Amino acid sequence: MAAAESEQDPSSPSGEFLSFSARDTAQRWLAASDLKQEVYRHLALYVPRILCQGTGGRDSREEQREELGCQLLLLAPLEWFLLGAEPGAGLAHLQQNNRPSALCGHVFKVGEPTYSCRECAADPTCVLCMTCFLGSVHKEHRYRMTTSGGGGFCDCGDTEAWKSSPFCQTHLPDGGEAPEDPVSQLSPDLVARGYSLFSILLKYAVDLLTGDQQDQQDRQDRLPEGLEPPERADTYFCMLFNDEVHTYEQVIYTLQKAVSCSQREAVSFATTVDRDGRKSVRYGDFQFCDQAKSVIVRNTGRQSKPLRVQVMHSSVVAHQSFALKALSWLGGIIQYSDGLRRILCQVGLQKGEGENSTLVDHLMLNDSKMWKGARNVYHQLLMNSLLMDLKFKKIFAIQFAKNYRRLQTDFMEDDHERLVSVTSLSVQLFTVPTMARMLMVDQDLMGTIIRTFVDQLRHRDLQGRFQFDRYTAQQAFRFQRVQNLIGDLKYVLMSPPDQWTDPLRIKFLEGLDAFLDLLRCMQGMDPVVRQVGQHIEMEPEWEAAFTLQMKLSPVISMIQDWCRSDPEVVLVQAYRKVLSMLSQSSGGLPDGEQPLSLVLAGHQVETFRYQVSQERVSIHLPLCRLLAGLHVLLSRTEVATRFPEQLPLGELAPPLLMELPLRCLVLCAQVHAGMWRRNGFSLINQIYYYHNVKCRVEMFDKDIVMLQAGASMMDPNHFLMIVLSRFELFHVFSSADARKRYRDNKDLVQQNTLIEEMLHLIIMVIGERYVAGIGQVQPLDEVRREIIHQLSIRPMAHSELLKALPENGNKETGLERVIDSVASFKKPGVTGRGLYELRPEWNKHFNLYFHHYSRADQSKAEEAQRKSRRQNGEDTALPPPPPPPLCHLLGSLVNLLQCDVLLALEGAVLQWSVEPGGGSWTESMLQRVLHLVAMALLEEQQQLENRCGEEDVTFSYTCKITRPGEAPSSSGSILALLESLQNAPHLEVHKDMITWILKTVGTIKTIRERTSTSSTFTVSQGAGPEETGRDRDKAERKRKAEMARLRREKIMAQMSEMQKHFINENKDLFQQSLEEMEASTSAAEYSSPSSALTCASKVCVGPRRVGGADLRQLVTCILCQEEQEVRGAGKAMVLAAFVQRSTVLSRNHTCTPEPAGRDPVFMHPDLPVGVHTASCGHIMHATCWQRYFEAVQVKEQRRQQRLRGNTSYDVENGEFLCPLCECLSNTVIPLLPHLATPGHSPDPPSLEAWLQTTSQLIAALHTCRKTPEGELEGAEPVPEGFRLDFSPHRPFSSSISEMITTFSLAVFKVGLKVEPDEQDGRVPVVGWSTCAFSIQSIERLLLDEDKPLFGSLPCRQDDCLSSLVRFGSACWTSVPQNTVYTHFSRLLAVLVPDRRVENSPCILNLDMFHLLVYSVLSYSSLHSLDQSGRSSVDVGHLHLLHLVTVAHLVQVLLTCSTGEVCMDQDGGGSEEEQLTLQLYCFLRKHLSSLPDVSPWQLWSRVKAGILPFLRAAALFFHYLNSAAPPADLVAGPGQWESLCSFLSLPPNLLLLYQTHQDLLDPLVLSWIQHPGVPPLLRGGIQHPGVAPLLPGGRVTRFPRESNRLIELPEDYSVLINQASSFTCPRSGGDKSRAPTLCLVCGAMLCSQSYCCQTEVDGEDVGACTAHTFTCGAGVGLFLRVRESQVLFVAGKTKGCFYPPPYLDDYGETDQGLKRGNPLHLCPDRYRKMERLWRQHGIPEVIGHAQEANQTLVAIDWQHL
Repeated sequence: MAAAESEQDPSSPSGEFLSFSARDTAQRWLAASDLKQEVYRHLALYVPRILCQGTGGRDSREEQREELGCQLLLLAPLEWFLLGAEPGAGLAHLQQNNRPSALCGHVFKVGEPTYSCRECAADPTCVLCMTCFLGSVHKEHRYRMTTSGGGGFCDCGDTEAWKSSPFCQTHLPDGGEAPEDPVSQLSPDLVARGYSLFSILLKYAVDLLTGDQQDQQDRQDRLPEGLEPPERADTYFCMLFNDEVHTYEQVIYTLQKAVSCSQREAVSFATTVDRDGRKSVRYGDFQFCDQAKSVIVRNTGRQSKPLRVQVMHSSVVAHQSFALKALSWLGGIIQYSDGLRRILCQVGLQKGEGENSTLVDHLMLNDSKMWKGARNVYHQLLMNSLLMDLKFKKIFAIQFAKNYRRLQTDFMEDDHERLVSVTSLSVQLFTVPTMARMLMVDQDLMGTIIRTFVDQLRHRDLQGRFQFDRYTAQQAFRFQRVQNLIGDLKYVLMSPPDQWTDPLRIKFLEGLDAFLDLLRCMQGMDPVVRQVGQHIEMEPEWEAAFTLQMKLSPVISMIQDWCRSDPEVVLVQAYRKVLSMLSQSSGGLPDGEQPLSLVLAGHQVETFRYQVSQERVSIHLPLCRLLAGLHVLLSRTEVATRFPEQLPLGELAPPLLMELPLRCLVLCAQVHAGMWRRNGFSLINQIYYYHNVKCRVEMFDKDIVMLQAGASMMDPNHFLMIVLSRFELFHVFSSADARKRYRDNKDLVQQNTLIEEMLHLIIMVIGERYVAGIGQVQPLDEVRREIIHQLSIRPMAHSELLKALPENGNKETGLERVIDSVASFKKPGVTGRGLYELRPEWNKHFNLYFHHYSRADQSKAEEAQRKSRRQNGEDTALPPPPPPPLCHLLGSLVNLLQCDVLLALEGAVLQWSVEPGGGSWTESMLQRVLHLVAMALLEEQQQLENRCGEEDVTFSYTCKITRPGEAPSSSGSILALLESLQNAPHLEVHKDMITWILKTVGTIKTIRERTSTSSTFTVSQGAGPEETGRDRDKAERKRKAEMARLRREKIMAQMSEMQKHFINENKDLFQQSLEEMEASTSAAEYSSPSSALTCASKVCVGPRRVGGADLRQLVTCILCQEEQEVRGAGKAMVLAAFVQRSTVLSRNHTCTPEPAGRDPVFMHPDLPVGVHTASCGHIMHATCWQRYFEAVQVKEQRRQQRLRGNTSYDVENGEFLCPLCECLSNTVIPLLPHLATPGHSPDPPSLEAWLQTTSQLIAALHTCRKTPEGELEGAEPVPEGFRLDFSPHRPFSSSISEMITTFSLAVFKVGLKVEPDEQDGRVPVVGWSTCAFSIQSIERLLLDEDKPLFGSLPCRQDDCLSSLVRFGSACWTSVPQNTVYTHFSRLLAVLVPDRRVENSPCILNLDMFHLLVYSVLSYSSLHSLDQSGRSSVDVGHLHLLHLVTVAHLVQVLLTCSTGEVCMDQDGGGSEEEQLTLQLYCFLRKHLSSLPDVSPWQLWSRVKAGILPFLRAAALFFHYLNSAAPPADLVAGPGQWESLCSFLSLPPNLLLLYQTHQDLLDPLVLSWIQHPGVPPLLRGGIQHPGVAPLLPGGRVTRFPRESNRLIELPEDYSVLINQASSFTCPRSGGDKSRAPTLCLVCGAMLCSQSYCCQTEVDGEDVGACTAHTFTCGAGVGLFLRVRESQVLFVAGKTKGCFYPPPYLDDYGETDQGLKRGNPLHLCPDRYRKMERLWRQHGIPEVIGHAQEANQTLVAIDWQHL
């Protein structure tokens, strides 16, 4: 009736659907004189009626109604009008006639994989989508794979984005030229309609989205003219807007108060606000909504800016919603035609009156006022339109650049992330090289960006330098946002020009001026003064300055690259500008300083007094370092040589240029010497980053270069004297007795360290030539040298090497281009990483004083190199490698090595070293001096060998060190000092190095003496003394080794003589010890089960088995170390164990919650939830364990009071860590003795007789009752020899019984998730269940790994199973007997029908092994009533095994699948096949639904299906009866005959049925006639009371398939692509931020988000945690796809991260996808993870991980 009424009501949208005609509306619009008025009238009428009809109770049907109404009543008329025809046909026609450009333009979704070719991409921002990448040649290149943050698009087809191969197969141009103007391809009518309609819609959307909403604080109810609704209702929305200040929790709490909603609704509101940017939280009249607004503003404005809330009229909200739909519709329509795209671009950029008058300008300039959803929609439209049309992309870029400063200023005031700001489009515009240069020339883009950046950092000190130490939180927030401008500058400068124009030069140099102003503000910022006497009170702010330095470093490098590309003009001008700026910023450097005259070694230099330890010094010197970089470029491009007149080299004042870098290096040296300890950690951190790979290229390295440049332009003696002065060491070496040091100097240790650091600095200044422009090397030589020295420390993984190398602007290090030539790669195993090892031939390039070594690295490298040389039989000297020649501009640098001041330094240190000890010198000091001497000798040798003809060599170091007169002291030459030190006993470690130096001196002298002969002869002769010396050394070492051998032999002989003497003196004691050893050995042999049994007795069940009565078990308590034998009457011994619920063996991963009173007596064959027990195998006394656990409880109580944090174990749930191995445990298993050997009855009863007796006994127990006298009497007769009133003797001591109960209750609590209750009849059943399930899981593992059934288990698993089975056999002794009788009768009733037992399940819903274990273990209680002694318990076990085996045979035959079509075998068939067919025919006779199967196929299915049952039964009876297995089952996977024999079964199992056919036929008939069997076989409706089916009504077939983790794709990007299309199931199609894949069932989940939280046991948990309880019984394995990270979860509070199975080509994981190398599945690692899961080892791994890393404990795992 309601539907009929709505159809008749024309005002309802449902009625409109039927009566409305989009075609007629379009015709009316075509005929209208004022199209805009007609369209607005239509929108004013329908938009408020269709959209935003309240907030309450909006379900999916309501949203569908809105979408349908929008399409039919609003969008369809637009399509009819535009196309002039039926939309479907019109769009198809448009697309068919379209000639699209070659650009792909696919816009990336959040998390979608992107690919960048490292060989062909113009820069790292050039990426391909997955489709284009797979269809391109780049997949064969080196490429980088990352996940998109959303917003960018595919660059396929953009020729500027690629150096080569810009097109994939799909977008390859077809040869025809694309039309110049795509609009010309459209009909004039369509063009006219397009212009009209696009203008109206775009204006409509812009007016609604950019209206000045800030002026209307009270009501948002004003609409553009023409859109007022015919009837204005008093309905408003209270609209809540997103910000990045308030947390989820604050918003949820506020909404619950303001609008009185539930927490779930508040979470939904908060999620939508965060996703879309706004959400209406209340609907009603104005006062009602304004009340909610007041509460929200009041609650959130107490500590910070309040949440933005507006009360908006419903019609305004409706039109804004449609405006977004209209923009999306425009974006979709223009995809069909490039002509329509061009029309939309023209409309959007059509200028009106005044500046910034285009519609696109209005959108851009109001971007910060819009909410997130609106921004996303119009950004998407801009990308689909303007950015896809190259002509209008340039026009848009110009407008963007014009408004750049205003857009960035708005962004600074906004608080949304940059991803949803229009400023993020800069990456699409500025990374196009031609466009960036055009904007630089026309719009002064470079200068605009830099000036905007500088303007935003307003906080300065008195000298105009940036100051960060007093930043407020708001200023810090702005500083973080302003860093994005540096990124834009990087985009502009990313590609240096190949060809320069004059306008480009002018604008670049103007931009450089602005950049130098920025660097001037950084020059000298954050200065420090040494704290003396008192430690600094508050650590100063230092991170901001270094963040700025790190962000600007690539920009500085790019500016140098631009300068290098035009060396004759731009480089020279840039050099002049930097020099001028540096002079201005440090023009008054020496002013106010006291002039100082230094005299040393006959040389004098004028300088000024400055002490780093007393004055202000800064580590930030970007102007000096930029000048150093440009100076190197002058040398590298040889401009200084070719055009010296253009350079102001004569104006340079080298001492002033090197002054500031030298101070910085001295500061580092003093910090290392411990002089700045009172300045705190901030200075230490600054020094660390100064040397760190992220900063050193533009900091430390450039300081060294500046010193090299200064030294090359100065007298070397003057340079060294200034260095000595700045190190505050001049007085040490300038005194007359410099070669003697006074030992009473209290600062001697610091002074020694400073001397070491100064010598190291001199080594670096002279020796670091592996920079193109300093030395004559190539850029790759520098990379190769870095790799050599990193691998000299130790073998390293690829990622470690990458971290140690600096990146260029394209994020490349050059590693791959040289690594294979210097190192060999070793692939990883199942664990670890692939490692690179240095090839031996490159060891000769090792330099001990490599300038990028830290002290620790230097020590490790030195040790590794010496060890390597000793192993190769070489001497351990580590001389410097031959240096490359210097470039011409710095050629004079080598004179440092032979200058008088350095000779004086060397002579002084060598003289100090003559005296052993005393503290006046150090080993490191001497080592550095020897290194300097060696460098000088190598330099001289190289110059002699490389000279041309009779050219004179001016480098004469050997002459100067041999003449004493050259040195300032008359105490002997340097060479004489070295010769005297060569044999000094206290310098043994340096002997090889001194020897090498003396040999090299001899070689050089030989070369100089033979100058008249040919160079070849000279060199060969020069090698003579070296070889002779080496032979002499070898002889010396051989002599020492022989002496050491003789000494060892003498000592060993003495020790042997002493031993004999001791034995002779203590003969009695020694004899006694030998006897004890023999006794213990014989006892061990006696107690060995394998030696006690013969091959004939290898039977584990039945009266023929041989037990282990004589087996003694001696164990030691790990806590008190007391040894004890395991006896029933002794003290209880226990094993630490961990019990957990498990679904590992189940194929059904959609478990439903179990009812609280679930009956565990019958287990479904799918094993949906089992109880698994594992143990670490460590044994304790029960009393020791109880004391230990009580101590853990007390400790935990104290810890909670103190810290209130979590631990890796939950004491409240009985968890603890094993005292020895710290393995997670939650209970203990009692150790019980072996069962006694059975008494062999001469005539065991047959199956029929046993069944009759047992049934009679059960019937008597059912009907028995107590008489008044307390005796039992029953209506049924009791079998002969049985006594119903007999109480069996308790075989165990009270402590063992207590532990049996303890373990039973622990398993009961975990297995059924209930509180422990000793009176509950299910307690013993759960104990038997964990025994059966643990055996099954281990049997399945052994089978899948093709291991022997016996003998291959680790001791811990063997002990655990043995203890479990013995516990199960003793379980009945600690519970009421009637409970066990009841369980046995119910179990037997499944096999032998009993009318007294109701609701027995059918055999298709039973796991037969569980049935066997339960029956056998409960039968012992029943058998204890037999007092006749005629039959042993083993007879009952054997008959139970036979019965259950036959039932399993029937079960296998009933579920036999006919999926495989097989041909019949030739021949008559074996006996097994005949008997199988006979039984199957009997079953088919009564079940017509069974298919026809050939006999051989039946038998093969039966044999395969029953094998796991037999293997598990063999394990069970082996542990139950301590029966030794036959050799076949120990050595190999096990033969069928051996297995059957071990179980007392015939190899032809069907003989069990045939032998007792008359007895078994009625039983089999009763099994298959159970009312639950036919429906199960048909897959239909279940019988009431029958256990549930698998999903889809499937029955379990045998053998059960092994459970495995899901199959993963080989290429990881396939997974990323799947995850990118995954939407949050609760957020209306929103992309999940953290898509997570369950590795057990394959479900994709929305992890770590409020939207998908679920309540579990009264607590809100994340999607992963909730999923574990339905899929893995609380244990889960997940792959976080976007992080390439495996997550292990166990329960709500435990979890850890695990290395993923995806590796790159270098054998490394990439957690977080930071490196971007292609990842591929490693099957071995995935199998290892799968094995861990199948072994139930996940909780143990989590426990160990959390113990090793306490930060894991603090993570809220339940929210993942």
